[in-house]
Amino acid sequence: MTATAHGLIGALISAKFQNPALALPIAFASHFVCDVIPHWDSGTHRGKKSRERLFYESVADVTLSVAGAFILYHYILGQSNYLYLYVCVLVAQLPDWIMAPYLICGWRQPWLIVSKWAYQIQHKINMKLDKPWGIVTQVVAVLGTYFVLFRIF
Repeated sequence: MTATAHGLIGALISAKFQNPALALPIAFASHFVCDVIPHWDSGTHRGKKSRERLFYESVADVTLSVAGAFILYHYILGQSNYLYLYVCVLVAQLPDWIMAPYLICGWRQPWLIVSKWAYQIQHKINMKLDKPWGIVTQVVAVLGTYFVLFRIF
């Protein structure tokens, strides 16, 4: 999924669960659950993109995730603990942050073995789906998370 979808789901989790001991593991686990859902992200068709293009698309996605999480958290959910918000957002995105040096930067140093492992795990579970349906599934995942967390529970 995009960093934006992971970030919005992290924001929803932070607003619902005020206890970090509960919210942070849920946010982390949400990453893997969401990556199993077929989706589009900046890594889709990455073989056809330069590293620079992949990097810039990823930076734009992360920027949108920071802004979108703030808007959702503050204006829609009426919350104001921004440090907690961004810790949850970061944790929800963490597997991608760990794998970024390997995938985006192409760093293959032995001391970055965790980055390679993160890539290998996510590569196996990541279900790609091209645009537009790969974006639609993310919107449904974010809205579904909202309804489960705030309308059902």
